Amino acid sequence: MPQFQFKARDAQGALVEGVVESPDRPSALRQIELRRCVPFRVVPVAEASSPGVGPNARPAPSPVAETAPATDRPAGRTPAVDRLNHTQRLLFTEQLAYLLSAGMTLDEALSILGKRLTQGNLRGIIEHLHSALVDGRSFSQALLDFPRSFPPLYVNLVQAGEASGALPDILKRLVAHLMAVKTLRDSVQQALLYPAILSVFGVLLVVLFITVLVPQLTSFFAKTGGSLPLPTRLLIKLNDIFVGYWWLGALTLLGVFAAYKMFTRTVEGREAWDRFRLKIPGYGRVIQYRFYAQFARTLGTLLHNGVTLLRAVDLLASISENAYLRKRLLAGRAELVEGASLSKAMSHQGVFPALMLDMMSVGEQTGRFADTMQMIADVYERELDRQVQIATAIIPPLIIVIIALLVGAVVFAIMSAVFSITTGLRGRTGG
Repeated sequence: MPQFQFKARDAQGALVEGVVESPDRPSALRQIELRRCVPFRVVPVAEASSPGVGPNARPAPSPVAETAPATDRPAGRTPAVDRLNHTQRLLFTEQLAYLLSAGMTLDEALSILGKRLTQGNLRGIIEHLHSALVDGRSFSQALLDFPRSFPPLYVNLVQAGEASGALPDILKRLVAHLMAVKTLRDSVQQALLYPAILSVFGVLLVVLFITVLVPQLTSFFAKTGGSLPLPTRLLIKLNDIFVGYWWLGALTLLGVFAAYKMFTRTVEGREAWDRFRLKIPGYGRVIQYRFYAQFARTLGTLLHNGVTLLRAVDLLASISENAYLRKRLLAGRAELVEGASLSKAMSHQGVFPALMLDMMSVGEQTGRFADTMQMIADVYERELDRQVQIATAIIPPLIIVIIALLVGAVVFAIMSAVFSITTGLRGRTGG
């Protein structure tokens, strides 16, 4: 039976070398993965004498390193630009999972992706990961060089895949998780886009009326003489204030912004502001349901992939964008350390609804907690969609009504003056 020489990483990240007997290379890869190792080089023994393959030889330079000068950087040094957006991270993970599932080693898969994925700074990062792998580091260790591209949750899932020998399967689950997060984020952003555009154009329209139309009408009213109605006088006064003291308004806005920045830079200020955001009517509910859905989806994914509950809560706290919710999660984790269940620990924090806590408790009692968290995520993603639909149905008409009232007030003030002047002219003519 053919023999294959391999190099792999075990659960502790140590280098493992050996020989396996297998009818073909894919079967050899499966045997290595069953040993809870991640293979990155597997070749037939007949080729083991070639440079960089033998057990005591240094691996040959990869094709990517020979053709791309971007890899000519000192070991351990990351590219100058090391940030991937969500779409790039999803693309990289999806392609890597596909190649590993097709029977390639991690070394081969990264080499191919370094040639195929060239958009932005993705290629440089892949080449650095491949170089780190060739230099003897594990894949999860190499990912730590790019904390802005691969957050702790991502790295820990990869580490769990390396430890279990099922990296391709875990990468597929990670792809599903990233897609769910992207869909969730996009739905909220798209819902807020239309109201934001309406608000901007509404403000511009009112400013245009005050700064362009009102001065022209003021000069006309001055020529015709006569007293102006109260709404018109108020409009002209507003225009004078806007034109003469616009700098004061700009300074006030800058002062408010600076005070906000200073306040939210403190721990207490950030927590107070984030807690206030949760109480804003409509907007706060969207934030809460998004947090519930993301918490449940991420926790279920982590537990499915062998991450411990305590470590999973740590990761969820580290990636939470809301300082108040992060503090509550860490307080709940302290109760977990003392032996409380997650549902009981979180019930004392006042951030999760009773229905979600009840479903968590049922999952703990049935022993299918990870599956239950995925079900909870489905429930609150549907509820989030409903809240977003309600917001998109209410906010645009509300903005249109407000803009119409403002424009209507300006038009009423102008028309009042026109009618007043017309009436005065008729009276003088009749006399």
